[in-house]
Amino acid sequence: MFQKQTYIGRFAPSPTGPLHFGSVYTALASFLQARSQQGQWLLRIDDLDTPRNIKGSVESILSTLDTLGLYWDGKVAYQSQTLDVYHQVLEQLALHQLIYPCICSRKTLTQRYNGRCRYQTIDLVLPHAWRIKTDQQRLSFKDVLQGSVSECLSEQGDFILKRKDQIMAYQFAVVVDDHLQGINQVVRGYDLLDSTPRQIFLHHVLGYTLPSYMHVPIIIDEQGYKLSKQTLATAVDLTQPESLIFKLLTLLKQNPPNALKEASVDELLAWGMTHWNPAHLQGCSQLTIPSA
Repeated sequence: MFQKQTYIGRFAPSPTGPLHFGSVYTALASFLQARSQQGQWLLRIDDLDTPRNIKGSVESILSTLDTLGLYWDGKVAYQSQTLDVYHQVLEQLALHQLIYPCICSRKTLTQRYNGRCRYQTIDLVLPHAWRIKTDQQRLSFKDVLQGSVSECLSEQGDFILKRKDQIMAYQFAVVVDDHLQGINQVVRGYDLLDSTPRQIFLHHVLGYTLPSYMHVPIIIDEQGYKLSKQTLATAVDLTQPESLIFKLLTLLKQNPPNALKEASVDELLAWGMTHWNPAHLQGCSQLTIPSA
């Protein structure tokens, strides 16, 4: 008899500061998507970009999720504990001549990488990145919320898997991470939608099972800027977690009844799991944060 595959999702924040409103919005969406399907919700700390990591951020992230009742399954995973695996995968790609060293600097490049190092012999003593060889194929997939997405890989050119500063690139690490954790449904922000074709390409090259994707709308402020640490978004206010959850459910277009305004965090989350309907966000790429 056919057995339905267990849903395995994740939330993967970077420890570059405390969670802001946009972060917990994405966390809640991925949490509800997993729990509404009786699935697992894993937590991974994407801590590879060490120059951007801020001391104390991990503890702050865990505390925020705990306060909001967003409890994860299993142990917290850390990218920094998977470095050996990344290098093993890179070695296999190099063995099959699927990647090559690149000494180009940002100053010498246009928006699209033209492959100038692809057919050259590079002295590996020089500082270099590693790029994967792409081709002319057009990659298409259907996002749960955003519909059909298609991109020709040649529009971006060969992309980086390992940076010149020896840090693994996001595009590469996230694919390996999701494979290692058995992630089969990815819920994340719309701003990462254009990264997905490259990640799908890597899944194909590495022979990994492809997850499904759901890109939820990003949150913008009243000036139209995305809430992020780059735009100095402040830490989420946890003085009234119940009020925050209700506000997030409303922003996610789940239409919680007014009677829930006096409910506890657990009651609000239980209602959210039962009534979760991501279709209310269909085709939406951004939402404006409501006034305080």
